[in-house]
Amino acid sequence: MSQPLRDTDIREVLTADLNARYAGDSQTLIRHELGLCAGERRVDLAVINGEMVGYEIKSDVDRLDRLPEQAEAYGKVFDRMVIVTTDRYLADAVAMLPTWWEVLCIRQGQKGVSSEQVRAGKPNKGQDPFALAQLLWREEALEELRSRGLARGLSKKRRWIIWQHLAQAVPVAELGDVVRRRLKARREWPVDV
Repeated sequence: MSQPLRDTDIREVLTADLNARYAGDSQTLIRHELGLCAGERRVDLAVINGEMVGYEIKSDVDRLDRLPEQAEAYGKVFDRMVIVTTDRYLADAVAMLPTWWEVLCIRQGQKGVSSEQVRAGKPNKGQDPFALAQLLWREEALEELRSRGLARGLSKKRRWIIWQHLAQAVPVAELGDVVRRRLKARREWPVDV
């Protein structure tokens, strides 16, 4: 009997695949542990380029009890989502997730660990503008409002109010473009992420 596949095993295979797929693409950012919804949630891995794709890993030693709440939060932000799991949780995860999620199964074989696409994903139609705006730092959101002439009276307001104004002022598709551009342009990220 083989050893259970752990998060690190799955993450290694997934990261190698994504690094190979986007090698030399300066317009793609691969980010581990991206915080969402003002830090209430973290997606295991995010790929940000012309769209934002989140990857949630459920290894043999994980549990699925948080998956419904995670799926709800991720659906507010990502253009596409991928569950990356093992045979142990494959059927249960598929049953718990919206049909627009892509499903990858990671298996241990004689030649090592490999991945197989079980279900193709579809674009997410349910993004929430406020949740998208929360991906921006306060100053980034304020700069976006300033660039549109909409920042009057907001410079000393809390980030929640700034995010709310941005979410109301910018259509969701355009806001998605703004967020992707801003995330890819960041030179520094918090050290706890």
